This record gives sequence, structure tokens and C-alpha cells, in this order.
Amino acid sequence: MTTYTARPVDPTALKELRSADDAGRGMVPVIDEEGGAPLRCCLRRSEPGERIALVSYAPLRRWAAETGAEPGAYDEQGPVFIHAEECGGPAAGSGYPFAGAHRVLRRYSAEGHILGGELVDTLDDAAFTRAFADPAVVLVHVRAVEYGCFHFEVRRA
Repeated sequence: MTTYTARPVDPTALKELRSADDAGRGMVPVIDEEGGAPLRCCLRRSEPGERIALVSYAPLRRWAAETGAEPGAYDEQGPVFIHAEECGGPAAGSGYPFAGAHRVLRRYSAEGHILGGELVDTLDDAAFTRAFADPAVVLVHVRAVEYGCFHFEVRRA
């Protein structure tokens, strides 16, 4: 069982992204012939034959809109894979998604400013406990090392 909750892209945001992404581009669905794309809507890898799309997503901007934070230059957008149609979201289960590789945990303040980061070999409760040890940290983004892509967020409970 995990102590911290991996949060997928919010269903309302997904609906918007399927119309126009955070860069203003329309979604272009494709059939994923090989599978394996990290889907941020349901926090699992795609299966061969699924309809998916690569869209531009600004996770910190959307969080800031909810909280009133002003991330300034830390606001960024990047590519994420999602299902082209609405899906059921993450399945119940244990463990953290996309944990089978090195990840970066990027820590943010209530203002939306980066407070630091950590390269982790193992995505587990201990990594998030370290990330939230600083009381100023309210949000953690889990990102891929090789491209810096956003995978999911964890918020302070």
C-alpha cells in the first residue's frame, strides 16, 4: 500500500485537452501500434491498438489556477500521452505508477516556485517522505529523467 496518492490529469482538464491542448492545438488521435506509452489519464502504459494522443499539458499552470498561486517563469508545458476518448481513470491497486525507472521528484512551494528536486532510483514512500520533509513543499511532480516529461503529481495531504 502507498502512503501518498499519485494524481492523474484531472477529468475536467482531460476533456479540455481533448478539444485543445495547453498550447492551443487540437488533439490528433493515433492508434498505438506498439503500446507502452505512459498514459497520464489512467496512470498506466498503453496497450497495442489503443487510441491515444500526445498533447501539450501545463500541470503547474492548472494547479495554480485552482490555488491562486503565481508560478511565474516556473510555468511550463510539455508533452503527455492520454487516451483519445474518456477512460475510467486509474485502476485501484498498490504501488506507484511508472516506477520502473529513475525518476525526478520536483518540489514546489505554495507560490508555485521550485524548491528543489531529487533523482530517485526507487519511487516509494520514502522518496515522497523526503520530498515533503520540508514544510514549505505543497506539491511534488514526478518526471521522467530522459525527457523531463511530467508523469503525475502528489500533493501534501
